[in-house]
Amino acid sequence: MKRRAFITLLGGAAAAWPLAAGAQQRERMRRIGLLQGLAESDPETLARTVAFRQALDALGWTEGRNIRIDYRFAGADPARVQAYAAELVDAAPDLIVAVSTPAAAALKQATHTIPIVLAVVADPLGQGLVASLSRPGGNITGFANLEFTIVGKWLELLKEIAPDVRRVALIFNPLTAPYYSVFLRELRTAPASLVAELVEAPVRDEAEIEAAIAALAREPAGGLISAGDPFTNAHRALIIALAEQHRLPAVYLLRQTVAEGGLMSYGPDTVDIVRRSASYVDRILKGAAPGELPVQHPTKFELAINLNTAKALGLDVPLFLQQRADEVIE
Repeated sequence: MKRRAFITLLGGAAAAWPLAAGAQQRERMRRIGLLQGLAESDPETLARTVAFRQALDALGWTEGRNIRIDYRFAGADPARVQAYAAELVDAAPDLIVAVSTPAAAALKQATHTIPIVLAVVADPLGQGLVASLSRPGGNITGFANLEFTIVGKWLELLKEIAPDVRRVALIFNPLTAPYYSVFLRELRTAPASLVAELVEAPVRDEAEIEAAIAALAREPAGGLISAGDPFTNAHRALIIALAEQHRLPAVYLLRQTVAEGGLMSYGPDTVDIVRRSASYVDRILKGAAPGELPVQHPTKFELAINLNTAKALGLDVPLFLQQRADEVIE
């Protein structure tokens, strides 16, 4: 290469360097917090986290390049939820994602200025998290995971898979499911053909779970609903084992529960909800006001059945129920 041509090329490259450096500086690192209700090692948590990161990446937000995520995993511990909410708020991120109702409530108490995106949160309007579903106002919006009419569906499914069920217990932790009264209301207004007797089973530790399920099993024709709050989700292995031990048909919220041996689940695709929450993270980081983004409801629901568990309980799963299921485990 001639000396004059080389100098010209070098000069052109040098002129471009400030432009490239300026572009990199303009893409500043944004920080978000992610507060999850379950333990870090829980398969449900892992699936949600992967889906969230992939959705963000598809929208142009890549960890280590233009976004940093501070993760906190509460393990269904109410005290830890409060502590982690305070930690994340003190760090002053651009935005925080709350994955669970207790996480959302703790963050609402901790800040009125940092944008909060809800994901897998029950009854945000009834819990006072937002002023309106269509125009939430304030600093909170996001994605709910439950419509309480689902309670009637759980009862129908129990009767379809175990027609002899007459007594139904709702197991929940009142600390991590503050919306439980709405579940109870829906159960009490259910047709008598679906349930003759309702049993409230509030539990706060493993001993109370064991006692509640044993009490339900002392009389015949019992069935169990695990409404899927963070505590019962975190202790689902124990609930599954006790239900099988006492030969109780049970319906759960999470599909993951059936994969782990539960009889049947019906509920929203929670991984999809967390994935969708990335769209609001993207919009808020680009300048949208959270109070003007409507709260959205689930769009995908899943019915899963474990035929092995049904067989162990002495239940014949009707063919029409198997055909309706999104997943049948044999």
